[in-house]
Amino acid sequence: MSDKGAEREAMNRIPLAPYATDWRESRGRLHDEPGSAHRTPFQRDRDRIIHCSAFRRLKHKTQVFVEHEGDHYRTRLTHSLEVAQIARTVARTLGADEDLAEAVALAHDLGHTPFGHTGEDALAGAMETYGGFDHNAQALRIVMELEHRYAGFDGLNLTWESLEGIAKHNGPALPPHPAALAEAEARWSLELSTHSGIEAQIAALSDDVAYNVHDLDDGLRARLFSLDDLVALPLVGPALAEVDSLWPGLDEPRRSGEAFRRVFGAMVEDMLGETRSRLTAAKPESASALRAIGASVVAFSPGMEAEVSEVRGFLFARMYRHPAVLAMREQAAAVVSDLFEGFMATPDRLPAEWRGVALCAEGDAALARIVSDYIAGMTDRFALQEHMRIRGS
Repeated sequence: MSDKGAEREAMNRIPLAPYATDWRESRGRLHDEPGSAHRTPFQRDRDRIIHCSAFRRLKHKTQVFVEHEGDHYRTRLTHSLEVAQIARTVARTLGADEDLAEAVALAHDLGHTPFGHTGEDALAGAMETYGGFDHNAQALRIVMELEHRYAGFDGLNLTWESLEGIAKHNGPALPPHPAALAEAEARWSLELSTHSGIEAQIAALSDDVAYNVHDLDDGLRARLFSLDDLVALPLVGPALAEVDSLWPGLDEPRRSGEAFRRVFGAMVEDMLGETRSRLTAAKPESASALRAIGASVVAFSPGMEAEVSEVRGFLFARMYRHPAVLAMREQAAAVVSDLFEGFMATPDRLPAEWRGVALCAEGDAALARIVSDYIAGMTDRFALQEHMRIRGS
């Protein structure tokens, strides 16, 4: 066996750390099912997420740009795949369950509306008096109720650990809870006031790594700023300087690619170093002990957090608040608001599979939830088509 082959075999045999979530100790599923002869429960969760319709729709849901404006910008699907790749690497390195980390990473954006956070803000505003809207709560609603693939139950019947990770990968979910989250908690308590297991924490910070780097890349592709604008930024500036010293005169795509991969690597290495330090200090001997620490153990160091914050500030000023992006956001918000108002006023205009339950809804709150579910599931393109259909504009 070659050295590389031996290394791969050794990596595949890395045992779980004491603080990892052990699939053999899973709290199970809401609906009992026979186990698999070939996959762990968390591997089955991952596979169910990948095969569900909500995951496929992420292909046409955008991060920042409206989908039809360009083919090279990230979508929710490509973003989720990038997050999952980071999460698997970090989880394996730290001795956590990489399949659970991957499952949470792949599911973390399932509840997002069309048009990114703009669409979510508009739908949350429309739902304010009807129980609220939150994309994490909506992701739970999708995997617990809205997917209809299996004869014995609604949803995907994921394990408790995957549901917990979806609900609180960003930390404890404190009240007041949106109605969808409260309903999920009533069905099966996810211990919302505590921190999640390490795998969900890994997925959450992997999300931060992915979107900060790819938003820089997408903003550059959209010509909202140039590489020269990034020279003064922490993380990016030193990476560009290193690339320029190694390959003077490199063309822009390769120059940016080499720089961004270094930024990416620096953030992951810092995450690993800080997390190891926190684990060493806390010494959790079980997944339950890690949850009981009362703070996230997966984190950037203070120095890296400050540098990442400066990068976020640049992106906010030069990308998220760019006039071209703001104009698209204004249009997108109007589309979502119009769709909600239109379907609330005339629910008979909903598609057949939604119309029956909508017309039988008892009260405005129940109807609003059905309308919200329908709109939240739309892709950018389909939302625009539906807007034209019901508004004629």
